[in-house]
Amino acid sequence: MAKVEPGMEAMVDVYIFETTALLEQLDEILLRTEKANEFTEEDINEIFRIMHTVKGSSAMMGFENLQKLAHKGEDMFFIIREAPEKMTDVGFVYDLVFQMSDLFKAEIDMIQNDDEYEPTDFSEMIGKLEKGAKMLKGELDSSEAEGGAAEGGAAEGTAPAVDAPADCTTVRVFFEDGCKMENIRAFMLINNVKEMVDDVEIVKYVPEDIESNQESANVIIDNGFLLSFKAKDNKEVFTAIENSLNVQSYEVVDVQAENNAKVEEEKAVTEAAPAAPAGQPQAAAPTPAPKPAEKPKADTAKAPAAGAAGGGGKQSLISVNLQKLDQLHDIVGEIITTESMVISNPELEGMKLESFTKAARELRKLTDELQDTVMSIRMVPLTGPFQKMNRIVRDMKVKLGKDVELVIEGDTTEVDKSIVDNLNDPLMHLVRNAVDHGIEENVQDRLNMGKPAKGTVKLSAMSSSGEVVITIEDDGAGIDTDKVLAKAERNGLLTKPASDYSEREIQNMILLPGFSTNDVVTEYSGRGVGMDVVKSNLSKIGGSLLVESKKGVGTSFIIKIPLTLAIVDGMEIMVGDAEFTVPISVIKESFIVNRDQVLNDTQRGEMIMIRGVCYPVLRLNEKFGLQSDVNDIEDGIVLLIESENRGICLFADKLIGEQQVVVKPFPKYLAQYDIKGQGLSGCTIMGDGSISLIIDVNRLIGTH
Repeated sequence: MAKVEPGMEAMVDVYIFETTALLEQLDEILLRTEKANEFTEEDINEIFRIMHTVKGSSAMMGFENLQKLAHKGEDMFFIIREAPEKMTDVGFVYDLVFQMSDLFKAEIDMIQNDDEYEPTDFSEMIGKLEKGAKMLKGELDSSEAEGGAAEGGAAEGTAPAVDAPADCTTVRVFFEDGCKMENIRAFMLINNVKEMVDDVEIVKYVPEDIESNQESANVIIDNGFLLSFKAKDNKEVFTAIENSLNVQSYEVVDVQAENNAKVEEEKAVTEAAPAAPAGQPQAAAPTPAPKPAEKPKADTAKAPAAGAAGGGGKQSLISVNLQKLDQLHDIVGEIITTESMVISNPELEGMKLESFTKAARELRKLTDELQDTVMSIRMVPLTGPFQKMNRIVRDMKVKLGKDVELVIEGDTTEVDKSIVDNLNDPLMHLVRNAVDHGIEENVQDRLNMGKPAKGTVKLSAMSSSGEVVITIEDDGAGIDTDKVLAKAERNGLLTKPASDYSEREIQNMILLPGFSTNDVVTEYSGRGVGMDVVKSNLSKIGGSLLVESKKGVGTSFIIKIPLTLAIVDGMEIMVGDAEFTVPISVIKESFIVNRDQVLNDTQRGEMIMIRGVCYPVLRLNEKFGLQSDVNDIEDGIVLLIESENRGICLFADKLIGEQQVVVKPFPKYLAQYDIKGQGLSGCTIMGDGSISLIIDVNRLIGTH
């Protein structure tokens, strides 16, 4: 993270979190309005609010370059907000704001990850935004567009007058000395009053240009911040003011008397100016508004504020650093392991301990609830990565000139946060390929096949038995299996006669390293370029990738990922003296084999016929070089496992039973042995303190 003042780290984290969320919301609104080809008044106000909030928070955190960038974007939507009916062509607005949003995201990423962060100079982008604002003003009356922009800006040190209706209450607020950015704090005070008081109308405030004029902070320092309002209960407003950050004091102002006094003071100064020595005060002048040295009653009204502030019944939400959740999760995992070690202690075997057994059951119930709660905290919806794909499709539509629509379903499906973070790149690559290489180049080709002119890419997700299934589906040309098979044969990728390959096997050849059916390399590549990388990245989070396609109809990429990587429902098996855990989600069945079910293939070795389908047999003792007394296949246990539409039979000595295990990574010093490459994903500590190795089914099948 960028270097910040001590104690400010937490505020920077909150700033990054909130600003990122606002920018994603901005992209979503822009994409929706561009699709509808219109801005509603609500959309314009929401975008203006986002720009305004980002500008204020950036200023508060001291990121002046981001504040200026957001300010210029806000200026554009100020013009649009003032006269939306005069807008005839807003295409350039989308492009400019998208560019600004991308720069903002890149800068925030630098703030978050670069220890030697240096602010970026956005002069070029600011120039573009200023030009865009001028283009908008060309279609609006200049005075109308700028109306009110310069109002309320008083010269430094000059006490502003208040022009408020007689039925308003006006207060003068002073902020704590040295708190800085008093103008932004005044803006936050207004928002705080609106949020805490239901029936309040902010009639006027002075200075009025607190959002756009940094110099207004000096006016507030010298003369205070004047706020005029109407409310059913003034006490509620006073409480809200008292509870606003950095408020030192406030006083109710008699507007008429103060304005009259102001007029008299200016008149007296004017008349006496020639005769009075420079800097000497006028004896007859009325008392001016109190300066910081005369701030009234610093803390007298603040005492009752705490009770009022805590009286709301709102539900509170907090953002928590993911590292803290990881630590909490690790602790829960240790508790589960320790509990299992205590309950399964071999010294307790044969002892009648009814009270202990009862307490153990209660402990197990509580740890299960604790585990479920911690896991639920880590679960987040797929909305974030899914909505980002809207922007990918939008940019590709513009650059490729294709009419494509992205349809999103099931984005509320929840997955562990660590998995969601690793989904962005695979999804982006698959969606890009669906638009670039899946949807036909020629619209007439689609029409000839009875398809609509507009292509569709569908991104959907659903939960299914402990895993999440994500599908990226297009209604394009589909995969030409003849072309794929010919290319695979030329590249020497075939392991058996071409005629022996099924259509599905041929389609999945595009996932092989370096395979591509696209002869021309484009910005977005062709389907197959980097698909092996996508598959590899998904494998790292326990996921799998499948391809299903029908020529002329379309193609689907199916991603299957676990809900979480941390805790696995597994089946424990023994091979010699070693214990292994096989994820239950991939086990189709377990059974004892009769000798007449076993076949011997000259190329693939032992095979087992199950309901008319032959599956290869993998003896785990031979795979991992273990000594075992069980050699006859009828004496052991066989597990049929399937992944990525491929099946294999694992042969083990015996089945121990089902158990939920906490996944532990292998120690770093074992990395030199490529353990994961041999089909093991991690390990877990069993109740008796022994180690069980967790089988990575995808890799195990791939190595056989």
